[in-house]
Amino acid sequence: MELVEALAEALARAATILPEEVVQALKEARDREEGPARVQLEAILKNVEMAKAGKLPICQDTGTPTFFVRFGLDFPRLKELVEAIPQAVRKATREVPLRPNTVHPFTGKNPGDNTGQYIPAITWEPVPGDSVEIYVLPKGGGSENCCALRMLPPGVGLRGIKETVVEHVVGCGGLPCPPTIVGVGIGGGADLALKLGKIALLRPLKKRHLEPEVAALEEELEQLINASGVGPMGLGGKTTVLSVHVEYAHRHPASLPVGIVVQCWAHRRATVHINADGSIAVSQ
Repeated sequence: MELVEALAEALARAATILPEEVVQALKEARDREEGPARVQLEAILKNVEMAKAGKLPICQDTGTPTFFVRFGLDFPRLKELVEAIPQAVRKATREVPLRPNTVHPFTGKNPGDNTGQYIPAITWEPVPGDSVEIYVLPKGGGSENCCALRMLPPGVGLRGIKETVVEHVVGCGGLPCPPTIVGVGIGGGADLALKLGKIALLRPLKKRHLEPEVAALEEELEQLINASGVGPMGLGGKTTVLSVHVEYAHRHPASLPVGIVVQCWAHRRATVHINADGSIAVSQ
């Protein structure tokens, strides 16, 4: 029951409180904009303030409940954790409340509790140790609609990757509610590239990749996309993305997959850390 409570609390926090570094990035964007772009960012920041004060969802679309679980191979409560995640989703849906967003793809039937076939979406990653780190990433539908997979010919190289990412994000215009955060997964296979794009979003805003070459690519993509002038909500301006994060995997010599994952300005997330002794901490 303690696990359910903690996970439900993380979902509630993610839905109602934007991480501080995201709020700060939005304020910095507001301060460098003018005209309609500044007005949009002021409205966004007011919305964030009201949601936190009223313990209300930041957006009416509270997203698809998505979890990334890095569990220690010696963690003693794995079975309990597996059962706790969907229970926590149902609890948070009732109590926050979260909008029921899961519908059957053929019938449109909605179970009403944000669960369903393969939902909540959970990625399990075994790691050494006896503790667990759970990343909660509610993913809104509008930004998810702007995610894309591109299977590039390897010969296009790094320049082709840059062109592909910039053209796609700029082409989305105002649809994903910019300024966005963009996760890019490079390499692996088709499914892994998109998964890596979402994993890239788990990093705190502006925390660059540890490898200098990848960090440089992140910075260049961010500059190129912001130079497009799409701006907040697609109305023009200097800030189309708040940050770009890149992760990669080794690939087959014959293919170069690029997964582009777009996240709206409401970059909602929370983290649950569970120790082997049963102590639990929830943070953003």
